[in-house]
Amino acid sequence: MKKILGHLRPYWLGATSAFVIIIVVTIADLAIPRLVQRIVDQGVTPRDMGMIWRTAGLMLGIAAFSAFFSIINTLISVRVAQRFARDLRSSIFRKIQFLSFGNLDQFQTGQLLVRLTSDVTTVQMSVQMFMRLFTRAPLLLVGSAALMIATSPRLTLLVSVLIGLMAVILGIFVKYGPPMFRSIQKKLDRLNTLLQENLSGVRVVKAFVRADHENQRFAVANEDLTQQTIKVFQLFGILFPTLVLFMNLGMVGVVWFGGIQATQGDISVGAIMAFVNYLMTTLFPLMMISMMVNQLAAAKASGDRILEVLDAQQDVQDRPDARPLESLQGRVAFEHISFSYDGEGAEAVLSDINLIAEPGQTVAILGATGSGKSSLVHLIPRFYDVNDGRITIDGTDIRDMTQESLRKRIGIAMQEAVLFTGTIRDNIRYGQPTATDDEVIAAAKAAQAHDFISEFPEGYDTLVGQRGVNLSGGQKQRISIARALLVRPRILILDDSTSSVDVETEIKIESALEELMRDSTSFVIAQRVSTVLNADKIIVLEGGHIAAEGTHDELLATSPIYQDIYNSQLGGGLLPPGEGLADIQKLASEGA
Repeated sequence: MKKILGHLRPYWLGATSAFVIIIVVTIADLAIPRLVQRIVDQGVTPRDMGMIWRTAGLMLGIAAFSAFFSIINTLISVRVAQRFARDLRSSIFRKIQFLSFGNLDQFQTGQLLVRLTSDVTTVQMSVQMFMRLFTRAPLLLVGSAALMIATSPRLTLLVSVLIGLMAVILGIFVKYGPPMFRSIQKKLDRLNTLLQENLSGVRVVKAFVRADHENQRFAVANEDLTQQTIKVFQLFGILFPTLVLFMNLGMVGVVWFGGIQATQGDISVGAIMAFVNYLMTTLFPLMMISMMVNQLAAAKASGDRILEVLDAQQDVQDRPDARPLESLQGRVAFEHISFSYDGEGAEAVLSDINLIAEPGQTVAILGATGSGKSSLVHLIPRFYDVNDGRITIDGTDIRDMTQESLRKRIGIAMQEAVLFTGTIRDNIRYGQPTATDDEVIAAAKAAQAHDFISEFPEGYDTLVGQRGVNLSGGQKQRISIARALLVRPRILILDDSTSSVDVETEIKIESALEELMRDSTSFVIAQRVSTVLNADKIIVLEGGHIAAEGTHDELLATSPIYQDIYNSQLGGGLLPPGEGLADIQKLASEGA
């Protein structure tokens, strides 16, 4: 929690002011019972109305003073706590931006949302309460106890056992509260994950008529959260009445034994009244603490979950001596690399990969689902680090380059075309915010996106719905390709980014890329043979290994795996090796 509370450091002046103010307010409140004793003993008993009026006026003044500064304390604590929460949310968000892909694989989207919202709010409420009630309660407790002793040591000894029992009960709840609230937050994670999945995939749910199934899944998670919450708050519901019972027993005991002492002349009636007030002031903080125990427990659980994100170590980090990448020719070499998502010792996704892409070459990667195609290209910008071997660019290990400088020279259109809320223009120039309109249009034309964008009434200023909901899959992919092309990368990665595009449009995109990316090294993952026909080098992956490598003609003549892929897609129009790639593309287009 120390790391979390460190976000309060910029607001130490406000927090300190709130603390000082609450001390002053507490001292003022503790003076009231002593003034009650003064009214009774020096005003009521001797019937001195002047004393009664003077003391009553003083009490009203102190009460007004206390109320005014309590309001000031509340205003300051709210301001400090809200700014603390703002900074904490920003820290979590920034941390997420810098986490590696491997880290993000461990956190589900629903979990991160809960940490950014519910968990931060829980901690913020505790900080705010600390500057008000958490500080006030122990001060009242200590001050009242001291004044009780000063008023009547014998009565203090009587109620001390009761106060001790209450403290033990509170200690038990403080100890076992955090794990119970942590369980609630985990069940809330599950509920949010299901909600996020359902909202993002609601069209699939409707298409397959699975609303009842999704309702049942949500109902189970919702009921689990409800039952756990009921269980926790029922337990804490026992605490408050128990403490009230002890408080009432204490008051009865004080009045009983104090009355006996008063009849014997050992204590005044005003002192008994003052003692009762101090007893209530002593027990009231304990009751406040009892009500705040659940908040403290929830804050502890939420703080631990927030720290899981803040303390997460990036799987991919810059080496201490890493240098910015100054210039780039584009020669990419995979040298005996092996990779697994769960680190060394886990099942390898890629094994002993050796591959060289010369500057300006287009390398196409084919293979069945799960063969490691996306994993291979994700290693180039260091989304993940290899377990063995190394990847070099222009002869330099990419781990000796800073990640930022490396990725700035790589354009990538990912398998899932992710668009952001905003205009189409903003989405295209996401990686190059300063790009001119002419550059945006040129990239869109190369990606075969300009025509359909121009058909929208607002053109490039058309607003994109959440996750591109108002665009087709092919349109989103073409905008994603345009975004990658706009940065004019020396290395271009197209991760199956034309899977939703028709063959004719795909061929046009390839033709434009040949011209636009003539001096760039390109890696193209594809499912269709027609996509890779003109590639300088085709890699066929199977089970994480390179099963075949060569040009289209070479593989068609020598690789049974490539022949099977070719025949399954274009077998009806089989042409001998070396005869008319344009004709093969025409066959593919007609087949589509």
